[in-house]
Amino acid sequence: MQITFGFMTPTALIIILVIALIIFGPGKLPELGKALGNGITEFKSATSGESEDKTERSSS
Repeated sequence: MQITFGFMTPTALIIILVIALIIFGPGKLPELGKALGNGITEFKSATSGESEDKTERSSS
């Protein structure tokens, strides 16, 4: 598996998706995708909230 410029090749992504489909089945994949998306959103909001707190502390 080659990683090009920090990104995976399309072939590697397809292989990973096929393996995930075999392991979790087609019924669970939408739930897993939604949970992953929610986790990423929460992480981004937490990191942006943390940087806002730092600027508020430095200005007061």
